[in-house]
Amino acid sequence: MTSQNSDSISIENFLESWSGDERSMRSWFQLFYDKLQAMEGVTCSFVARPGVSFSLRPKHVNQKARELFAIVDVIDDDPQERWLSVCFYGDMISDPEERGELIPGGLAGSDGYCFDMFDDDESLAAYLTERISEAGSAAARG
Repeated sequence: MTSQNSDSISIENFLESWSGDERSMRSWFQLFYDKLQAMEGVTCSFVARPGVSFSLRPKHVNQKARELFAIVDVIDDDPQERWLSVCFYGDMISDPEERGELIPGGLAGSDGYCFDMFDDDESLAAYLTERISEAGSAAARG
């Protein structure tokens, strides 16, 4: 089994086992995962740290200098109240509505932007989907 197949199975198992009150966060995580899966040349790795986070880490085949172009984290400090943190390198996205929090040097030593999602927020989900597309396009350029 390849690493990508293993990661896909792990992600699917994680999604199937997700329980608790925060089902809307599961739906948004699923939406972001589906978006990434549909992007040409993108593979996703999955890092599970129960009690801390479950991280989806997409990489474009053309990327050379970085191991990923985004991190979609399910923060798991309370499995009944999970929330999402979606982060990007600062030089790979724009943030026209200034919704992100600048994290200086916080993404593998580079400046990044993180967007925290605590509520069932369609507007924020649409905004993050646009950022995922933007970061994926930047990653495709190498």
